Amino acid sequence: MMTRAAGSQHPSSHSSADSALPAPMPLLTDGGGRGAPPALGRAPPAGGGGRRWRAACWQAARGSGASEPRSLRGLTGMGARSLSVLLLPLLLAAAATPAPRDGEPRSCEAVRKVFQLRQLGSLRGVPEFPRAGVDLQVCTSKNPTCCTKKMEERYQTAAKQDIQQVLQTSSATLKFLISHNAAAFQETFEMLIKLAENYTSTLFCNAYRNMAAEAATHVQEFFTDVALFVFGTDISIEEFVNRFFDTLFPVVYNHMINPGLTDVTLEYAECLQMARRDIRPFGNIPKKIIGRMGRSLLPSRNFLQALNLGIEVINTTDHLHFSKDCSRALLRMQYCPHCQGLILSKPCMGYCLNVIRGCLAYMAEVDLHWQRYIQSLEELSSAMHGTYDVEHVLLNFHSLVNDALMQARVNGPELTEQVKKVCGPPVRKSTQSPHCSFDQNKYNQGLKMFSRDSEETLASRRKEFISHLRLYRAFYGGLADQLCGNELAAADGLPCWNGEDVVKSYTHRVVGSGIKAQSGNPEVRVKGADPVINQIIDKLKHVIQLLRGKSFPKYDNWDLQQTGSGGSVDEQMSGDCDDEDGCRGSGSGEVRRVLKITDFLLVQT
Repeated sequence: MMTRAAGSQHPSSHSSADSALPAPMPLLTDGGGRGAPPALGRAPPAGGGGRRWRAACWQAARGSGASEPRSLRGLTGMGARSLSVLLLPLLLAAAATPAPRDGEPRSCEAVRKVFQLRQLGSLRGVPEFPRAGVDLQVCTSKNPTCCTKKMEERYQTAAKQDIQQVLQTSSATLKFLISHNAAAFQETFEMLIKLAENYTSTLFCNAYRNMAAEAATHVQEFFTDVALFVFGTDISIEEFVNRFFDTLFPVVYNHMINPGLTDVTLEYAECLQMARRDIRPFGNIPKKIIGRMGRSLLPSRNFLQALNLGIEVINTTDHLHFSKDCSRALLRMQYCPHCQGLILSKPCMGYCLNVIRGCLAYMAEVDLHWQRYIQSLEELSSAMHGTYDVEHVLLNFHSLVNDALMQARVNGPELTEQVKKVCGPPVRKSTQSPHCSFDQNKYNQGLKMFSRDSEETLASRRKEFISHLRLYRAFYGGLADQLCGNELAAADGLPCWNGEDVVKSYTHRVVGSGIKAQSGNPEVRVKGADPVINQIIDKLKHVIQLLRGKSFPKYDNWDLQQTGSGGSVDEQMSGDCDDEDGCRGSGSGEVRRVLKITDFLLVQT
């Protein structure tokens, strides 16, 4: 290794461009627009601290005769912070140019300034002049060094923080895409369920007013169960659909099949509930609803769970625990040049890839499963149409309920005889249930975001989301290349740091990604497996199975047959009604894609 003055670049880097200042390093921006160079990390403090920080920057350049422009002296807050960060690489270049000193020892002034600007600790522990680094464990050198063991420890902490910041910045857009759409889809499902409940309540109030008040509780309980299921509660679709029709049958019998001046007693109503599945007053319609609910609600539930898992995967990999060997390699790559005064040096591309691929070896194992995860989301989304489309099924639930009620009315005489055989003649109480008290305006509140618009449906928004997510299929497989290419490594053809010195090119073998490829990594030793990453991979495998439909084939044949007088969901119901039955318009007929969805905050790429 050649001997060189601390604070200067390696002689091999000298060229005709030596007098020119280097280009500013790329900035890492956060949500507020603030940024910091990857090699420097922290932005200057806000408020009055920004003025002091800026002054320190110009102080670093004093050796070159620079002075703070008058136009900058009045800047504070965000303007000062942004301008100071942009100027920082230029100021460091000026600080790195040593003033001529005849016969004086080499200075560590530039290293001290960067250490202070990074707020890594007190300057009292930073040498003013190079010294023998016999106590150093990683940044060892035959030459005098500007580092101490304490500085080495501070640099190692900073190196890990830097790489975590770069990781989080790289995944920020992907995380935003998934998290905001997960929230938007959940909100849409909530409003969709409420709208379907509104349709069903309106059906009873308009067409079956005399039983609407009693039916309201059962309708509300049914849609509460629907919401619980979609958002992850472990309940059975078959159970809550059957429960709805069990509790609805006494109301239908009392007001439509065998009406009387007063309601049947509680005991008689319980007998009717228990007999409903044997008597089958609603024909095959409950089974049809179970099938359609299963095929639409379960994929929607799995879709939401998959999005939440995607957020968990990103959060986990954003805060990956780095091994001791990786931490030492990051230190050697990012901060050991400082010990030799090479504060502007950047690692060679091959060297950077070996270090980052070694540190992210466990994360790279997620790649294959992440690709399958996105592919499975895409396949499920494409399949969620027709009877698999939750929007279609929920918004037409009231039509199937109407079909069931009409079938019970048509078969009324036969049902009366069947009920007498099981429960005996009706036993009535002395009171009569109230009529409809449904408040249309109350239910319409909060539903104003929806309008009759077939252009923007749940399916179309889901398709748009998937088209954006597809761009991130290879995110984990190419992460190391992205970090080195965009943020960390020196550009091709420029002198670069190889872990020991500034050279023209990196000569060691560059390994691939993943754990197996690291056996020949000359920079980082990778051992065993990471249990946290393995747990995430297991969760991805599980949700892929859910997305590919391994858990809901049993619903496919529930509604292949139908009997009785009730029409299908796609048929417009008609029939004779009279005022005694309470029919004032059937309320049936298919609702065709009337849902308009709020802005999903999709990230434009």
